[in-house]
Amino acid sequence: MIEQAPDHIILSGEGQGADRATVAADFTRSQLFERTFADGMELVEDAAGYLDGPGRKDSKLLSRNAALAYAGESMRLTTRLMHVASWLLVQRAVREGDMSPLEACNERYRLTPHADTDAEPVGPLAAVTGTGPASITASEDPLMLEMPSGFLDLVERSARLYERVLHLDRRMYLDVLEVGEPNQVQSQHDRHVSAVAVAGVRERAVELDFD
Repeated sequence: MIEQAPDHIILSGEGQGADRATVAADFTRSQLFERTFADGMELVEDAAGYLDGPGRKDSKLLSRNAALAYAGESMRLTTRLMHVASWLLVQRAVREGDMSPLEACNERYRLTPHADTDAEPVGPLAAVTGTGPASITASEDPLMLEMPSGFLDLVERSARLYERVLHLDRRMYLDVLEVGEPNQVQSQHDRHVSAVAVAGVRERAVELDFD
């Protein structure tokens, strides 16, 4: 289930720059942000621990085709979590005063719905990873049924977390644009990563052996 953002940090009327910045600032001071940040970083650490530990052993027991699928899905899992981590680090930067709420409203920090595996790069880390989050699940790829249960759990948890953060991102930053003016954000494919997001995520990635 997607956790709803409190009504007081959701804009549903005409709101532009300053109003969206107020929404962003309010969100970063909320318990919802604290829970979401904690859940996101916990999952990042769980994934790192599995992929660098039990996952290495589990993957060696797979058939050749399943092992190839595991490798590809592992990269997509990592990418998906890095997108989420980047978004959360931007919100934390706002909370700590390292970034202005108005800057956080920039379209470069917006997430996009899960794309097909062959889609163009999307999301705030596309410039770093060279790919976007995917949405393949066990129900869509029979090879996923051969994957270790611990790995499948991480894939499913990451998909739910991404959906949850995507929902927050749209409600906070994009829905107000759809009311006040045509939303051009989704048509933008040239998404650059800010120095703050890149530095934060790369530092986290190195610490958790994601690089």
